[in-house]
Amino acid sequence: MISESALLESRTLRDGVLEHTDILDRVKALSLLPDGMHVTTAMVAAYFGVTAAAVRQLKARHHEELSGNGMLTLRGPDLAEFKRDVLSRYPGSHPQPRSSLTLYSRRAVLNVAMLLRDSEVARQVRVYLLDAEYASRPRPVDDPALPDSPSLDDRIDRRITHVLGKTVVPMFNVLIETSADHRRELIALRTGVQRIEKRLRQHHARLQRLEAPREDRPLAGVMASMDAMNGREFEEHIAALLRRDGCTDVIVRGGGRDRGIDITARTADGRRLVVQCKRFAPHLSITSPELQKFVGAAKVLHDSEVALFVATCPFTRDALTIAAETGITAVHRGLLEGWSAGTALTVLE
Repeated sequence: MISESALLESRTLRDGVLEHTDILDRVKALSLLPDGMHVTTAMVAAYFGVTAAAVRQLKARHHEELSGNGMLTLRGPDLAEFKRDVLSRYPGSHPQPRSSLTLYSRRAVLNVAMLLRDSEVARQVRVYLLDAEYASRPRPVDDPALPDSPSLDDRIDRRITHVLGKTVVPMFNVLIETSADHRRELIALRTGVQRIEKRLRQHHARLQRLEAPREDRPLAGVMASMDAMNGREFEEHIAALLRRDGCTDVIVRGGGRDRGIDITARTADGRRLVVQCKRFAPHLSITSPELQKFVGAAKVLHDSEVALFVATCPFTRDALTIAAETGITAVHRGLLEGWSAGTALTVLE
């Protein structure tokens, strides 16, 4: 199995695991810019819990490698276009750079995780990468993995815990009883071993909790997959959910001539339905002006009977108030997760 130090030192090894960008969200939610594809230097630093200066230093040392994996620096007309099309939509949420802006793709962020030494988050990402690399290796024919057999990590954890609890600690107990000269040192060593045993048990229990299904998160990674979609893919995903829940005449409109509506359909009982889809970064929010614009399009232009505003982020309090007053169903990130996992929206029943 590749060691963590080898991953830090070898570009060839790093290149071999860069397709596992989903691991970033398994360790910690990675917030993206409104374009759904990039993060800034400050956002990379926040994700890894380091300073922006540390990320810039890493960029300077590994510029060629990071550029090859999706890092780019915008200047001049390219920067002006990006500010106009993306950053200007949320001036209070993102900086407005004057001369240049460095952007990182998810692949480039994963590359940073394999280069950044002084970050616990980066270390956790590397651990997941090593596990994924080991799991992807073909197993010998004469040593098949049985479906119900414990994993390698489980067997190692249990074996170490057994050795510590059933062999090493009793050995220290005997030594403490028979040795007067080194009693204090032996007691300290036994305490250390017991502490290690306890931490191993806690670690094993934590892994089981992380990997097991959770009632409040029906499908692990469901939101991460939506965060990785582009706008059109997200609209098609919502359309598929509508069809799943019995809606008919589902049409994905999108584009610049959608008149504020991304999807039109009929509910199972025949009511006119319109949907607005916003695939925003989780740290952003749907504001009241956006809700008010949708109300006009849904009620006036389309004469809808059911209107859904679906977003991968939260709604502000004012936006939720407007939604409640105007009969708009605000499908926020948490509600969207449950809907995608199989829980039908009440308004569609």
